[in-house]
Amino acid sequence: MAYDPELADRVRHTVAGMADATEKKMFGGLAFLIGGNMAVAASGEGGLLLRADPAASADLCANPGVERAVMHGKAMDGWLRVSPEAVELDDALDRWVRVGVDYASSLPVK
Repeated sequence: MAYDPELADRVRHTVAGMADATEKKMFGGLAFLIGGNMAVAASGEGGLLLRADPAASADLCANPGVERAVMHGKAMDGWLRVSPEAVELDDALDRWVRVGVDYASSLPVK
């Protein structure tokens, strides 16, 4: 499955003008990086793949349509999948993009 270009455009609009924001194809989707650190991606599996504070993973996963991303068979703290339904509304998308941007901004610039 290819990533949703409409979702990618919505994310692009949300991160437009942020310092050090770039785009890069990765993880089968289109990722948006802040300071070289992935913040959020329009995922090739649908919805968003985003970075978050690993310590906040359980609380964030309590939201509908949000779960830990599974990589190499293991659910990963700090990597979340947000379903397409959970980001249908612009306010919801903005919230989840902000989670990823805030975490990526807290990391050392690459």
